[in-house]
Order: sequence, then C-alpha cells, then structure tokens
Amino acid sequence: MRILPQIMAAILLASPALAQCGGGFSSFVDGLKAEAVSMGHDPALVGRFFQGATQDAKVLKADRAQGVFQKPFVEFSRRLISQNRLDTGKAMGRKYDAVFDRIEAEYGVSRGVLLAFWAFETDFGGYQGDFNTRNALITLAHDCRRPELFRPQIFAAIELYSHGDFDPARTTGAWAGEIGMVQMLPRDILENGVDGDGDGHVTLKTSAPDALMSGARMLSHLGWRAGEPWLQEVTLPDRMDWSLSGPGKPRSAAEWQAMGVRPRAGDLANLPASLILPQGHKGPSFLAYPNFDVYFEWNQSFVYVLTAAYFGTRLEGRQVYEAGNPEPGLDGAGMKALQQKLQARGHDVGKIDGILGAGTRTAVQAEQARLGLPADAWPTAELLNRL
Repeated sequence: MRILPQIMAAILLASPALAQCGGGFSSFVDGLKAEAVSMGHDPALVGRFFQGATQDAKVLKADRAQGVFQKPFVEFSRRLISQNRLDTGKAMGRKYDAVFDRIEAEYGVSRGVLLAFWAFETDFGGYQGDFNTRNALITLAHDCRRPELFRPQIFAAIELYSHGDFDPARTTGAWAGEIGMVQMLPRDILENGVDGDGDGHVTLKTSAPDALMSGARMLSHLGWRAGEPWLQEVTLPDRMDWSLSGPGKPRSAAEWQAMGVRPRAGDLANLPASLILPQGHKGPSFLAYPNFDVYFEWNQSFVYVLTAAYFGTRLEGRQVYEAGNPEPGLDGAGMKALQQKLQARGHDVGKIDGILGAGTRTAVQAEQARLGLPADAWPTAELLNRL
C-alpha cells in the first residue's frame, strides 16, 4: 500500500506545524482535528477517529523507563537470546519457508534478519503490546520530547482508518505506537505495507506473511543491499591500532586482514566493513558491513541493533560469539560522571543520561588516545579516574 500523493503533499505542506506540542490536551486534539480536515479528510471521519481519545500516562512512563538499553552487549544479548527463541526462530523459518523464499527473491533480505526482528519485537507475534495505538501516538505527539516523529504518525493512522485498516478504539500495539508482529509505525505501514497473504488488506497483527513482507519491503526502502552480509564475528591480534575501531570507519577486507583480523567462520566479504568492539578490545569483536547501518533506521539503540544483527547470524547457523574477558564497565552513576567530565573537556556527548551512545563512545575514544590508553571506545574506571 502506498500513501496517497495528496496526503503526502499535505503532510509536507504542514511540516512547520510538526513541532507543535504541549498546552492543554483538549486544545491540542482540536488542533489535530483541524489539521486533518485541512489535509482533505472528511470531517465526520476525523471526528470518529478522535472520539474518546485520551492521554495515556502509562505511555509517558514507558518512554522514560528504558533502562534495559543501558546494559552492555554481552549481558543484553544473553538476556534476549534464549535457546527457546533460537529454536522457535528456526521452526518459524521452516513454517514460512515459502514466504521467506519470496522475500529473498523480491527484496534480498535474509530470513535470519527478519526472524530476529520478529523474535525481539513481539516473540513471534505472541505479545504485540496492549497500548491503544491512537492514544499512544497522540500522547507522544503532545509530549514535547519528539513531536516531529509522532505527530505525522497520527495523520498516517487516520489514512489507514479511511482504508479500513485501523480501528482507533481497538487497535493496540507497543507504547510508542508500533503495530503488528514486527512493530511498524502507521506511516511505515502506509509506505511499505504489503498484502502478503492476498486477502486485500495489510494486517500486520494477525498475518505473518503480511508482517514479514512489509518488514522486508521497509528494510529494502531503507537501503538494504540485496544478498549482502550484515555482520560477521572476527578474531583480533593481541595488538593493533584500536582507534581504527568503531562504526563509520570502514576499511577493505584486505586492510583488515593485513592487520591480523580473521573471520571465525567463512571468509571476509569483499566489502567495506567497520570493526565493532561493543565492550572494548578484550570483548567480542565483529565486522559490520554496509547493511548493518540500515539497522539504525529501524532502532537507534546500539546494543539492540548489534544484538538483533548478531541473532540474525545465529538463526542462519553461525556459532555463539566469543565473549572474551572485557574490562568491567561503568554503572549508571559512573557513566554520568564520565559524561560530565567529557563534556567539561569540550566533547559533545548529548544528554547526560548514563547511556553509552555514539557521542559518548566517540569522546571516550578520543580521550583514550590522548591519554595513551587502548582507544577502543569502552569506558572503564581507569579512564574515569585519569580524567
């Protein structure tokens, strides 16, 4: 299903209003109604869509309580990847073999990639969330943290409603407004939804073919390169220039091999790749190929992305990673103290939140190099003390 050109044009024309947020909730909803009508939607349909809309305090609580993403990769991945999930994933791959064959032929997305998302997002459809989607989107658009993300989703949901593919009173999903087995936002459903089972509707909550085909199409539109790998575990020499590690620092397979980087299984792909050390040079190590970057278009959490990408390789037969013996990291308070010190030295680490994000990793690596420490972007107590 494609978003109607006139609706897309209206969304673009209304873009200056995307930052509107806050104020009285009822007045905010009235503004949404007026904007929806100005886009060309039938006023009666708009009225029915917003009838009974309420602010959901549980959504805001969930938005501010994502502590699980602060865990380091080894702990996080072991928590998410169970033997049951691995076995179920392989069984689902067999059950929907024809669907995955079609996906690989049409979009070039490997089945392990989608199986991993399916597992992590909803336990293969078993738990898709019980938040009212309309109320969640309105609540998050009214909140002033990310209105530019959530406000357009409301109008996309109205468009889905006009097609008979959304029930504002009954459609439920995740706290952030995602719907269905692979958790897609309404605008993504409009732009990438696929009727995989041929029933004339895109039903991501109950149809695995619809959900999987739609997820694959979305990844393709986000830039997935057909038939290429995304992540590969490697072994490292005892000594190398660790400052070369990190996302966004691609080198050729020949260059990595010359430095002593070796694949644990198979051969290195003849593609540019970045060396990923989620817990420093003493922990697990991977080469991330161009397709790995597409994961960040789906989710911004580094630890989630790496775990999903790794699980995708496991579902396609790769072995358990070598955890190594990484140095202990910092707890939340220690990470905040580190971020404050990095900020004081002029580094842009973003919000002081105790989360090891991209800005903090970059700053850590720079300070490690300055202090003569292994510049692997893994913050330790030694670095904190030296600063």
